[in-house]
Amino acid sequence: MSKVLVLNASFEPLNITSWRRAIVLIIKGKAEQVEHNGRVIYAGLPLPTVIRLKHYVRVPYKDIPLTRRNLLQRDNHSCQYCGYAGEGLTLDHVVPRSRGGEDSWENMVSACVRCNVKKGNRTPKEANMPLRNSPRKPHSSLYFEVSRQIRGGGHQEWKKYVIGI
Repeated sequence: MSKVLVLNASFEPLNITSWRRAIVLIIKGKAEQVEHNGRVIYAGLPLPTVIRLKHYVRVPYKDIPLTRRNLLQRDNHSCQYCGYAGEGLTLDHVVPRSRGGEDSWENMVSACVRCNVKKGNRTPKEANMPLRNSPRKPHSSLYFEVSRQIRGGGHQEWKKYVIGI
């Protein structure tokens, strides 16, 4: 049914849970409701969309692999030069590999074939092709699920809790 964003006590996104689990956490006093959608479950208890844990939970760092799928998802399956969002996207190195550019989150973007060929062996500045979004590494794998929910038209209230979406 409805998904709920769970924030750490420090307001960092931790995960996404079901509305039932969120209600249990609120009733047990382990979490507080931060945002709701106006629908009511019980008298005086609106359906939460964002909750915050009352005590900080330490989460071990988990690195997100640099894969074609993750890069395309980060870039919303669209060309970062012209905005094309169809089939046949490629990956482009902002600083070309022949000039010392590395395979990294900060140096790779999705691009349509036309823009990739047009840019060639140049930087975006040299090719006069500015990037629509600066490439950066996602903070966590949760980033992908949250961005998918927001781009799908739901849970717009989650935006303010997730950096870079």
